[in-house]
Amino acid sequence: MTNKSVQQQMLILGYGEMGHAFEHLLAERYHLDVWEKYPLPGFHSVDLENAAAQADIVFFCLPVNPHKEVLTRIAPLLKTNSICISIAKGLDEAGQTAAEIFAEVLGENHDYALLYGPMISEEICAHRYAFAELGCRDASLYEKIQDCFKDTLLYVEHTEDIPGISWSVILKNVYALIFGMADELQLGDNMRGYLSVAALRELSQIVHQKGGKKDSPYHLAGLGDLMTTATSEDSHHHTLGRKLARGETENIAGEGVHTLEMVIKHRLFDVSKFPLFQLIYQIVKKPDNVASDISCYLNAVYRR
Repeated sequence: MTNKSVQQQMLILGYGEMGHAFEHLLAERYHLDVWEKYPLPGFHSVDLENAAAQADIVFFCLPVNPHKEVLTRIAPLLKTNSICISIAKGLDEAGQTAAEIFAEVLGENHDYALLYGPMISEEICAHRYAFAELGCRDASLYEKIQDCFKDTLLYVEHTEDIPGISWSVILKNVYALIFGMADELQLGDNMRGYLSVAALRELSQIVHQKGGKKDSPYHLAGLGDLMTTATSEDSHHHTLGRKLARGETENIAGEGVHTLEMVIKHRLFDVSKFPLFQLIYQIVKKPDNVASDISCYLNAVYRR
């Protein structure tokens, strides 16, 4: 057994698939607490407030929606030098990203970071490689967090473009849906190649509008995670796309679907400028004839 650090106390919030994955990554080297709001029988969840007060690093392995509630509860209790890290890839009901929630609640009082990229939980727990970009304010914070994973198979890069990686990883779940639809309809590898280019083109434009760098979608949080989510048969969003192509409307839920709803509801950007995004929204709302919808989209884009 590897000696656990006496200087680092980790707290994982949420014991779903990613909570298990981060426990797998960190448990041998650090003192680790896990909090789960709705624990299954037999699992002992720590007291949130007590654990947060002792934590050096808090991992938010939660959806975005509960971020503000949980963060508001623990923020007054956190150590001065503690770090909050979110892996959430969605928008809350107010249309906010995890980064925006952190900035609003924590301000300059505590450091925070976002960890996004190809990190399928099942592969992490099976001792396979994983990759991520860490969005944070400065290099010293990156080095401190990177050190947590130095003896693991999770490889982490640094970026200061927090809006860029946030919107890249959030929107890739939307675009991943169309890949599942295309695969279900057996539209072929040429279509997959086209969709990759079209999705990245729109991602770059949207990210830039939201304050990020145009090239952010071409890195791990964008292209890397898009390819992972869009092509893996184990991907939830790929599966949703397949179901939509079959005209199935029950249990169509996930971060990508919720993102579509929040973008439209809060008018987060002008969707009329992004035809592929519009197509996906149209199909999610009414998946009556997906093949025809895709054909009409292509004819419109190429003006046939």
